[in-house]
Amino acid sequence: MPFIYGDRNQMDLIPQSIEDMVSPDDPVRAYDAIVSKIFAEISRKNIYLPAKTGAPGYDPETMLKVLVYSYSYGIKSSRKIERALYHNLSYIWLSGGLKPDHWTIANFRKENSDLIKNTMKTCVKMCIKLNLIEGNVLFVDGSKFRANASISNTWTQKRCAEAIAKAQERIDRLIEECDKIDKDEKSCESFVKLQKKLCNEKSRLEAISKVWDELKTSDKESINSVDSDSVKAKGRQGTHASYNVQLVTDGKNGLIVSAEAISAGTDYNQFTKQMNNAEEILEKKIETGCADAGYSSVDDLENIEKQMNVVVPSSRQMNEEREGKSSRFEKSEFCYCDHIDRYLCPNDRTLWPETVKENGDKIYRAKAKVCFNCKDYGRCTNSQTGRSITRLRNEEVKERIEANYARKENKEIYARRKEVSELPFGHMKRNLEAGQFLLRGLKKVNTETSLLATCFNVARMITLLGIKEMIGMSDTCFA
Repeated sequence: MPFIYGDRNQMDLIPQSIEDMVSPDDPVRAYDAIVSKIFAEISRKNIYLPAKTGAPGYDPETMLKVLVYSYSYGIKSSRKIERALYHNLSYIWLSGGLKPDHWTIANFRKENSDLIKNTMKTCVKMCIKLNLIEGNVLFVDGSKFRANASISNTWTQKRCAEAIAKAQERIDRLIEECDKIDKDEKSCESFVKLQKKLCNEKSRLEAISKVWDELKTSDKESINSVDSDSVKAKGRQGTHASYNVQLVTDGKNGLIVSAEAISAGTDYNQFTKQMNNAEEILEKKIETGCADAGYSSVDDLENIEKQMNVVVPSSRQMNEEREGKSSRFEKSEFCYCDHIDRYLCPNDRTLWPETVKENGDKIYRAKAKVCFNCKDYGRCTNSQTGRSITRLRNEEVKERIEANYARKENKEIYARRKEVSELPFGHMKRNLEAGQFLLRGLKKVNTETSLLATCFNVARMITLLGIKEMIGMSDTCFA
């Protein structure tokens, strides 16, 4: 049976238009329709006018479409996007044959952070119009994304002090060597090399001193000299210069409502802030907010627990669910007597108020002799000064939140957390290979974060509604 061979010199009878290059049910048509509608909605409030001087710029709507489509398929490099605009039929169709170079693409991404952030917010509003987002039950979670900077460029006060001392020592040694060279030999190569080394060491000392001064005037434990907004954070792949990306997802279809990269190594004290961000975008009150034990800061949750149903377990509750109840006497087994301000242990021993911390927390301690003579000494405590318990200034808030999490209906909500809140991170890091940012600085990193969140939402919308339905519905969702 003969083979089928291609012929590069074969000519079509009728010249093919760019429109004919892409089939009617190609996903790129859905991206084109969705981003067009989003850009039209943004343009009603922000008019994008061409520059009055210089060469004409590329249409911002087309550039936005190219960026969103590229990130949706894991292509972040501006050079790879440029190549695709020459060789990929979907890109050629999407751009209408335009071929901006990689500098133009990179500059558009850097200089239009507000447009890209508004794209994400408008995409959320489109999902609300299409009844894909309810905004009743929201889940918040965080994940570390590597910064575009090496951990070796991270400086602490200790490292700065050591480096400054070594640099000063090398400078002093080089100056001594220069002084030993005879004045008549100034033109020789050895003297010139020493002078160059001396200049380099002085420049290095000056750079380290600037970082040292910044550390002393800020509350940061360390600063990365390449990307000062990044933080030193530990993840599954080790310790790196990173950003903590916070995503708030809707419980109905798992779509992202809010996305923000922060300069923090943990999720602590982020629950209220992220829920407020989501409420601002949704323009409605949230009924239930859910997160893991990493968000169990009582001081933070106190600000919002009366505004919504807060489903956040404490670290103790999480440990008990994973490992079972400890044989050691936990704080929950001690009874607090409010009228006399005392704690009673399970064996009816009294713990007396001892000290009050600056933040209002109070420490209660049993007398050492009483603990030594107790049958449970060693199980309850091994301390030579007796068992102690810390009562938070807002202990009642903590107890209410723990009791609220223990309710059956809230346990069912929490059981859905992983499948809803962790899916976007898996898609971004594995499918899109976006575990590391290309841009530097918190503002630019948040531009990339908004792009990734928009890409996830658009891909999810196409999955839920289909390509042809998405194209048709996008024409009416802002009507």
